[in-house]
Amino acid sequence: MARRVSLVIVGTAVVLAVLAGCSHVLRGGETRAAWRNAEEKACMVRHHVDTGRHIEKAGKKRDRGACGIDRALKVSALADGRTVIGPSATLNCPMTAALEIWIQRSVQPAAMAWYGQPVVEVKQMASYACRTRNNDRGARLSEHSFGNALDIGGFVLADGTTLTVKRDWNGDVNARSFLREVFAGACETFKTALGPGVRNHSDHFHLDLAHHNDAGTSRYCRPTPTSKPPRRAPYWPRLLSDRPRIDPVVTGMVASADGSIPATPVRMYAPVPSWPPQ
Repeated sequence: MARRVSLVIVGTAVVLAVLAGCSHVLRGGETRAAWRNAEEKACMVRHHVDTGRHIEKAGKKRDRGACGIDRALKVSALADGRTVIGPSATLNCPMTAALEIWIQRSVQPAAMAWYGQPVVEVKQMASYACRTRNNDRGARLSEHSFGNALDIGGFVLADGTTLTVKRDWNGDVNARSFLREVFAGACETFKTALGPGVRNHSDHFHLDLAHHNDAGTSRYCRPTPTSKPPRRAPYWPRLLSDRPRIDPVVTGMVASADGSIPATPVRMYAPVPSWPPQ
């Protein structure tokens, strides 16, 4: 009997030690920055996101340590339900608003230019999760821990064509040009944009609204575009019938003298420097 009690005590101690270790890894000694709750509140008060059937209020989320979302949203679709987020994502209000802007101003115009049809689904790989950056022990908390980040693995077009970051970043001319254009657009919309060439990001785009300086104005984008994305008119679903022809003068591309698209696009990205990604 004494031996059994000893084993129970030892086992309990081991479990508590493991949990304590995990808690330490997740907390990283961090406190929740005041700007997070302030930006969430301002976003909701100013109605930067319209909640309803596709974007539902999910209440307050509090996890271990500083993790959590003050005003969580469950996002199953954007663009008034026309662009599905699959599977649905748990995000904060500022991140949801930024995604709406990116879809309207970057993703859909690029899809219409390169494929003559809109994106109907964005394939997401990670939204809210209480964890450290890259799940590295002792690292700072990831922006995913605050619903302030989304990992995107691919896009589905209206005809069912699926474009993935892993397969198509260096795929055919249309696919790679589309992906590079929307990534360059993400660099202008989000505070952080990470993609292929950055450690652990060969198969997705990581997008977030982290504060990289006190003012929250600094941006970090890797791989770094060497040119800005083309300026296209924002996409409105009612204009679906107005399918523009493919425009060769886009990010990373140079048209031939006759206006045709070259077989090999001009290199758009500089080498990726060493940096601890989120």
